[in-house]
Amino acid sequence: MKPSTIVVRPAPGKKSRAIVRLGAITVPAAIGRSGRTVIKREGDGATPIASMRLLAGFRRGERNGRLVTSLPIRRIRADMLWCDQPDDASYNRLVRAPFGASHEEMRRSDGLYDICLVMDWNLSSRARYRGSAIFFHLIRPGYEPTAGCVAISLSDMRRLLPHLRKGTIVRVL
Repeated sequence: MKPSTIVVRPAPGKKSRAIVRLGAITVPAAIGRSGRTVIKREGDGATPIASMRLLAGFRRGERNGRLVTSLPIRRIRADMLWCDQPDDASYNRLVRAPFGASHEEMRRSDGLYDICLVMDWNLSSRARYRGSAIFFHLIRPGYEPTAGCVAISLSDMRRLLPHLRKGTIVRVL
C-alpha cells in the first residue's frame, strides 16, 4: 500500500502561514517564522522545502488520552528532551534528562508538543547544523510562526491522525 502524502503549501499573504492538505482534508497551518527554504540551517527559523517521512510521534497522555492512528505514538515522560546542539554526538536525537547540551523539552508547558509527530528531517542521515527538531505539532494561539516546524490545531490534528502511519510523506512545497 502506497503511503499517503500530506501536502504543505504556502498560504497567500504571510510567509509563516501554510495550507495543509491530506486527501479531502484541508486545514490552515503555521510554518517557520522565516518561511520556507531549500537550504535549511540550525536556528534559521525556516521550514525545509522537502519530502519527509513521518517516523513516529509523541503525546501528552494526561491531556490527550487515546489517539486514533496507526502511527507509533509514545507517551512523553518528564525526562524526554531533544538535542539541538549541532556539535553534540546526540544532535537531533531524543535524549534523557539530565542533559547538559542545548535541547528542547518534549513535555512543554505551552502544549505545542501535546501531540508531536517526528518527520525524517536530518534524522536518517544527520548533518551538523542542518536543522533539528523539525516536527509536525500543535499550533500556538493565533497561528503564530514556528521555529521551522509545521503546526496545526488540536481539532485538525485529530482529523488527520486516523489517516497517518509510519512512512506517510509530508511534502513541503
